[in-house]
Amino acid sequence: MYRATTRHIQVTATPRFVAERSDPEQNRYFWAYTILVVNTGTVTVQLKRRHWIITDALGQVEEVHGAGVVGEEPVLPPGGRFEYTSGVPLGTPTGIMNGSYDMLAETGETFAVEIPAFSLDAPHLRRILN
Repeated sequence: MYRATTRHIQVTATPRFVAERSDPEQNRYFWAYTILVVNTGTVTVQLKRRHWIITDALGQVEEVHGAGVVGEEPVLPPGGRFEYTSGVPLGTPTGIMNGSYDMLAETGETFAVEIPAFSLDAPHLRRILN
């Protein structure tokens, strides 16, 4: 579990390797990740856009921009929460994801919220500590 808080918006990411959608012999690896967004502040906000940065073990970077998440632009009143699960394929057995959400406050102000960096690691890998 990975967590970051920006301006009273808490984002928690929980990745998991999905073996049944992966084929290591073909360099196809798949992870699901669950994101929980919680408004711990006193102002209602709406998640308007997402920006993901996905980096594989070879340093190849893919950026994803788009409206909302999983087809929604959730509104979070104070104490509100929104959870969703999505997935990401990689051509390497390890990688990392991070990014941000663009939020719109009920005051009309927009601001970016950090999505914490989280590690994507296939469980069959032998770990080497440096």
